[in-house]
Amino acid sequence: MPGLSVRVLVLLGVALFPVPAWAHGGGHALGWTLDGWVTGPLAISLAWFVAGALRLEARSSRPAVHRRQIALFIAGWVVLAAALVTPLHAAGEHAFAAHMVEHELLMLGAAPLLAASRPVGIALWAFPRGMRQALARAGHGVGGAWALLTAPLVATALQAIALWAWHAPRLFDLALAHEGWHVVQHLSFLCTALLFWWAMLCGHGERRLAVAIGCLFFTATISGALGALMAISSSPWYAAYAAQGLDAFGLSPAEDQQLAGALMWVPGGLVHAGAGLALLARWLRAGAREQDDAAL
Repeated sequence: MPGLSVRVLVLLGVALFPVPAWAHGGGHALGWTLDGWVTGPLAISLAWFVAGALRLEARSSRPAVHRRQIALFIAGWVVLAAALVTPLHAAGEHAFAAHMVEHELLMLGAAPLLAASRPVGIALWAFPRGMRQALARAGHGVGGAWALLTAPLVATALQAIALWAWHAPRLFDLALAHEGWHVVQHLSFLCTALLFWWAMLCGHGERRLAVAIGCLFFTATISGALGALMAISSSPWYAAYAAQGLDAFGLSPAEDQQLAGALMWVPGGLVHAGAGLALLARWLRAGAREQDDAAL
């Protein structure tokens, strides 16, 4: 296990920085993913949000109120770009562990930061007043559907279905074999994670908070269970990775999968459980304040 841990650290380091060692080790040269279908939406979303933020800050009497949202969005955007554009994405085509890191960045890094930033209201300020008002009215028209999709139980179920379905061997191999399906897989993970974290972080009311706490611990359990199954499996699940044999650092397909499963099992479970504990603490503090107010 110590030797495996060292190879893990080296693998992830190389995934983030394209160095010649990967190619010299018999693997694949890694580069940045500069596909316009990836970089274009990333650039447009950032420019759109920044334009709205600058206009809002110039016109607001309390610009500091929005700076936390702006910081959260920028942080989420950076994590999203790191997952999709850096050599980590290319490494994920040759090492399941790197692919898992990419998915964890999407679902546990970018998604909660972007959801917590509540970016739509700020981004709308990039448009002229008349268009802002028209878009706001259009948004009210789909409010019912949004409320349904971001109900804690619904959002939790959608993310769980996406997570388990896309890790079924047939669907995962399909995503590895066809770029279009790979895009659909990533969109499924990101979109359901955005709905999930919006439901967990942006809802109001004591009952909704209690449900969100339960959903976070439930998600920690089911994602951990999937990761554990991968981590304890002695044979690889995915034909595309199994066919590559040893990677450049000597990880067999089975070891690569075990590492990927451990990454989903431990860090992934800790993020969900930690968020659940944080919400539980907030719930208990709110209850204590209500009792104090009632006693006065």
